[in-house]
Amino acid sequence: MLPRRDLMLVLLICLVWAGNFLASASAMRHFPPLLFTALRMLVVLLVLMPWLKPVAPGMRLRLVAVALLTNVIHFGLNFWALRAAGDISSNAIALQSYIPMAALMAWWLLGEPIRWRSGLGIATAFLGVLVLGFDPLVLDAPFALVLCLSSAAVLALGMVLMRGLSGVHAFQLQAWSALMGVPLLTLSAAALEPLSLALLADARLLDWGGVVYSALGASLVGHGLLYVLVQRHPVALLSPFLLLTPVFAVALGVLVWGDRPGPRLWVGGALVLSGVLVVALRGRRKAMQAAPAR
Repeated sequence: MLPRRDLMLVLLICLVWAGNFLASASAMRHFPPLLFTALRMLVVLLVLMPWLKPVAPGMRLRLVAVALLTNVIHFGLNFWALRAAGDISSNAIALQSYIPMAALMAWWLLGEPIRWRSGLGIATAFLGVLVLGFDPLVLDAPFALVLCLSSAAVLALGMVLMRGLSGVHAFQLQAWSALMGVPLLTLSAAALEPLSLALLADARLLDWGGVVYSALGASLVGHGLLYVLVQRHPVALLSPFLLLTPVFAVALGVLVWGDRPGPRLWVGGALVLSGVLVVALRGRRKAMQAAPAR
C-alpha cells in the first residue's frame, strides 16, 4: 500500500491530468488541435531547454521512437479526437484502452505471457469500448472515437518500447519530444488546418491559459510528480490508482463542460475501467511477487 503522502501525490496527479481534458477542450474552442499541440510543446521546450542533454548512442533511435509515439503522435491524435468529440467523458474513458493494448503488444513484441485473468480484463475493456461506441454522444462523432483509439494504440506501443529506454530522465524525454514535435506539428497544422496570424492575435487569455496549463500542469507537474513516485514504487503499483484520472475527468465533463452521458456510455465506461483495473492489478501482483527476487 502507498504511504499517505505518496497517495496524496497520486491524487494530485490524477486531478491535474483530469483538468487537462477540460483546459485543452476549452482552448481548442479557439485553436485548431494540431496548432494547439504545437503551442503546448513550444512551451514545454522553452521551459525544458536545460534538459536537452546528449543521449547515449545506443539509446538514440529508441528515444526518437518513444518520443514520437508517446508525445508527438499520441498528443496530436488525442487532442484532435477531443476537439472532434465535443465532449470530455468519452475521450477520457476510451483513452484508457491503452493499458490493455500495451499488455497485448508486450505479449506480441516481448513474449510476455497473458494469464486468463488479464485476458478476461482485456476482453472486458474492449467490450466496454464497443458498448461505449453505440452511445448517442459518441455516435454523433464516430471519427473522434477512431482517433482516440488510434491515440491509445500509439501510446501503448510507445510505452512498450519505453521499457528498453534506459539512462533518460523523464524531463529529458519530454524536452527532446518537444524539440521534434514543434516543427512536425507546425507543418502538419499548416497542411491540415486553417491557420492565420489572427488565430494567435485574437486568442483570449483563457485560450492561452489552456495552452500553458496543458504544458506546465499536465506535462511538467503531472509527469514530474509521477517520475518522483516511480523512483519510490513500481509503475505497476501506481497504475490502479491512476485510473482515478478518467473518473475525475468525467466528473469535470458533467459538472463543468456540460457532458450528458447516456446509459451506454456509463455501462461501457464501467466495463472499460473494470477491465483496465483487472489488467493493472495483475501487473501490480506480478511486480510485488518479483520484488523479493531483486
